[in-house]
Amino acid sequence: MLPPLDATEDPQHPLSERSAAARRSTWVSVSVNLALSVTQMAVGVLARSQGLIADGIHSLSDLVADFIVLLASRHAAKDADADHPYGHQRFETGASLALGVLLLAVGGGMLVAALRKLEDPASIAQVHAVALWVAAAALLAKEALFRYMLAVAKRVKSSMLVANAWHARSDAASSLVVGIGVAGNLLGWPLLDPIAALIVGAMVAKMGWTFGWDALHDLMDRAVDDAEVQSIRSTLAATPGARGVHEVRTRKMGDMIVVDAHVEVDAALSVEAGHDIAVAARQQVMQRHRVLDVMIHVDPWHRPDRDHAAS
Repeated sequence: MLPPLDATEDPQHPLSERSAAARRSTWVSVSVNLALSVTQMAVGVLARSQGLIADGIHSLSDLVADFIVLLASRHAAKDADADHPYGHQRFETGASLALGVLLLAVGGGMLVAALRKLEDPASIAQVHAVALWVAAAALLAKEALFRYMLAVAKRVKSSMLVANAWHARSDAASSLVVGIGVAGNLLGWPLLDPIAALIVGAMVAKMGWTFGWDALHDLMDRAVDDAEVQSIRSTLAATPGARGVHEVRTRKMGDMIVVDAHVEVDAALSVEAGHDIAVAARQQVMQRHRVLDVMIHVDPWHRPDRDHAAS
């Protein structure tokens, strides 16, 4: 699972700022992955290293993923319209799903290619030493890219950027495995190179499954974690005039949250007074949490809420 964004940080950054940060960090990733993919695949072919070629294909898939992120961040920043009254934030979730499917397909292809090599050990060639130097350089570049992208993602609180950052970390891990495989081949254990390619393929496929599964649940209106729900409930309950809170439901909208809640008020209050309490509660939640919209239903205090029960 991806490490969660800290819900206790400052309130949300404007969508324009998050979109700009996504574009800047992703273009950095594009530049790094373009250089790495070309170098790794070219040297992998010349040095006859299947592991390095697999890592180069992994870097190439990152380029596609980066462009998916750029496209999603552009659309997610659009304002709400008649067809999308809640905005376009779920473009980010859709991008994470597409990224997961892409990684799953690429990882599966790597696994098949590596297994074919392992079935025919005689076809495994001796690797040239230059492959080891390229694998080491790729490891350093990808680890640096991960640290940069994760810092940006946490600053603007974007789960899509967190996913892309951890994708870069998986690349660093794959380069480490490839380096070990190449070193083993050079030391007289030729099977280690296709084994390294097999491990890289499994890592890529697993990461793709994780991203895709999480994104699919978010598209099915998965709620946010219990700690954040309780924090929102506390904010609602602290509103002056609110006597109780129940039926707090949440659903993720990209990196934002949509909230439905029932707020209990004194039954003797006028409709206008109850409405004013609901407006104040909504404003408090919008100011203190990563919430896109809040729908509040006003209920009389201490009356069992059977009006909305299923018949």
